[in-house]
Amino acid sequence: MKLMDIKQPDDIRQLSYAECDALAEEIRDTIIRTVSCNGGQIASNLGAVEITMALHRVFHTPEDKFVFDVGHQSYTHKLLTGRADRFSTLRQYGGLSGFPKCSESEHDCFETGHASTAISAALGLARARDLTGDDHHVVAIVGDGALTGGMCYEALNDCGNSKTRLIIVLNDNQMSIAKNVGALNNHFAQLRASASWNITKKRVKYHLRQIPVIGVPLEKLIHSLKKSLKALLLDEGFFTSLGFKYLGPIDGHDIRAMEKIFKRACELDEPVIIHCCTKKGNGYRKAEKCPERFHGTPPFFIESGEIQKHGPRLYGQVSADELVAMAKKDSRILAVTAAMPSGTAADRFKAKYPDRFFDVGIAEEHAVTMCAGLARGGMRPFFFVYSTFLQRGYDQVLHDVCMQNLPVVFLLDRAGLGNEDGQSHQGLFDIAFLRPIPNMTIFAPADSGELTEMIRAALELNAPCAIRYPKNAVAPNASYPTRPFMTGRWRSLLSGKDAAVLAVGSMISPVLNVVQRLRDEGLELEVVNASTVKPLDGFCLSRLAELGRPVFTVEEHVLEGGFGSSVLEYNASHGGVLSIHPIGVKNRFIPQGDHRSLLKEVELDEAGLRRQILDVLKPGELQDER
Repeated sequence: MKLMDIKQPDDIRQLSYAECDALAEEIRDTIIRTVSCNGGQIASNLGAVEITMALHRVFHTPEDKFVFDVGHQSYTHKLLTGRADRFSTLRQYGGLSGFPKCSESEHDCFETGHASTAISAALGLARARDLTGDDHHVVAIVGDGALTGGMCYEALNDCGNSKTRLIIVLNDNQMSIAKNVGALNNHFAQLRASASWNITKKRVKYHLRQIPVIGVPLEKLIHSLKKSLKALLLDEGFFTSLGFKYLGPIDGHDIRAMEKIFKRACELDEPVIIHCCTKKGNGYRKAEKCPERFHGTPPFFIESGEIQKHGPRLYGQVSADELVAMAKKDSRILAVTAAMPSGTAADRFKAKYPDRFFDVGIAEEHAVTMCAGLARGGMRPFFFVYSTFLQRGYDQVLHDVCMQNLPVVFLLDRAGLGNEDGQSHQGLFDIAFLRPIPNMTIFAPADSGELTEMIRAALELNAPCAIRYPKNAVAPNASYPTRPFMTGRWRSLLSGKDAAVLAVGSMISPVLNVVQRLRDEGLELEVVNASTVKPLDGFCLSRLAELGRPVFTVEEHVLEGGFGSSVLEYNASHGGVLSIHPIGVKNRFIPQGDHRSLLKEVELDEAGLRRQILDVLKPGELQDER
C-alpha cells in the first residue's frame, strides 16, 4: 500500500511488518522532500515515524486521543490521517500547519506549539473522559527535551498522585532543539543503557528454562534478585516514585516491539510511562549527523544538506556579535538562552565565552529568575529568547526582575510577523505584556546599526530592558539622519506638514517607502523613528500637539496594548489634543505564512499602509480608486 492510498489510520492496521517498513521509508522520503522545499522540523519527525505508526496500529483515533508535545513530531501523524494529498502545502500560507491543528482534522484533539505542555493537556483530557464516563485512551507523545521544562513535572506529580489513567510515550532521542542539558539527560543515559540489560535478560531466561527440574525455580529466584539489582543500577524509580508504571526502554524504531508494549499499556488501569529510544533524523544521514542543524531548517538541497538560499544577516547574529565585543571589556556580561543557542545566535557568544554562557533547557521561567539572581549578584545577564517564548516567563519578568528593578536585558528575537510555524510563534504581544510593568524599558531598532547602539544603551541603564527585533536584520539606511540613539528620544527622519507617522522598528522601512510615494501625490508626511517604545518621547508628542497634525502610529504588533495604545493613553492624559490613528495587527491570531503574505493579510504591507493613511487624509479620493 502506498502512502497516497492511506486515507485514515485504519488503513495501516492490516499491513504486514514488511509492508510497514516500506511505508516508513516512503513517509521519510515524503517528509524529507517536503521540508527540503518548504522548510520545517525534519530531524525530530524522522525519528518519530515508527512510534507514530505503531501508535496508530494499536490505538483508534479520533476516539482515542493523541497529544503531541510541541508538535515537532506530528508530521507522520498528519500523513496517516488523511492529509497526505495536502502535505506539500506544509507551513505555507493557506496550507497545512506545521503543528497539530484541530481545524485540519478530527484526529488532532489539542493544539500544541510550545514545549512541555502535552502532559498537562492530556491529563485534562483524561479527567474529562473519566468525568463523562467514557472509556477511551489518552496518549501524550513527549520528547525528552520537553522534560527540561518544569511544567512537565507539575503534570507528572499531579497525574501520579491521582492515579489517573494516562499513557505517556517518552521519545528519547537525547535532543530537544539543541543537545539536551542537565541532570535529567544523565538520568536518561542510565536508562538507555538498560536496553542491553533487556537483551541479556532474555538470553539468560531462555537458557535457564532449558535446565531440568531446577531451571524454572532458579529463574524465579534470579528474577526477584534482578528486580532489586535493576532498581539499584538503573533507577527507574524516578518515574515509579511519582506513581507511574514504567515500561522500557524499547527500540523506538521497532514497530513490532512497540505494538506489544502499547497493548500492554492499554490493559493497565494506572498512569504509564513508555520509554522509547530513537535516533533524531533517522533515515537521512545529514540530519542524523547534525540533528540540531536540522531541527528547524529553511529549504535545503537533499543531496548536500546545504541551505538553498542564504537570507540576509539575522538580528540575533548582530546582537550576539555586539555582545561578544562588549564582553571583552566587561567581565560582568553573560549570555543566557533556553534551548535556543543556534536559533537566537547565542551560540556565537558561547564560542567566545563558554564559561559565561548558560543554556538552561526549555525552561524560560527558570531562565528569567536565574537572570534576576545573576543580576542581584552583580552580573549583567542578556537573555536571548524568542518574543513568543518569553510569554512563558511573564510572572518571573514582573515579580523577580522588574519588581526588584534588576539590570536584566531581554533580547526578543522573532518579534512581529513572518513565521511559518504559525500562530503560536507570531511575536505580536510582547509590547502589550511588557509595557504595563513598572521599571521596564522597551526598544525597537529600525536597523542593525541602531540595534548595536541599543545594546550598549541597555547595559548603561542599570534597569530591566527589552529589545524587540524581527528575524532578518536591516542594514543602516544612509538616506536618513543617523544621530546617536538616545533612550526615550525619537528621531525625525523626514519632515512633512500634512501629518506625522510614528513608526516602530520593522515598520520604519515600509513607512518611508509609502511616504515617499505619497509625496508624489501631493501629501507631505513627517516620519518619526519611535525607537524607544517605553518610555514615550514626551517632547516629540508635545511638539506634534502644538502643530495640530494628524498622527499615525504604525507597529508590527497587536493594536490592543501596543505602542499606539500607549500614545492614545498619553494623549488622553494630556488634554486629548492630538488626532491619533493607530495602525497595527487587529485582535486575532495569525496563521503560518511567509512575511510578505502575512503583512498583506493584516494590511501592513506598503499597499495596506498607503490605503489606511489615505482613508484618513483623502477618504474621497481613495473611494474613487476602489
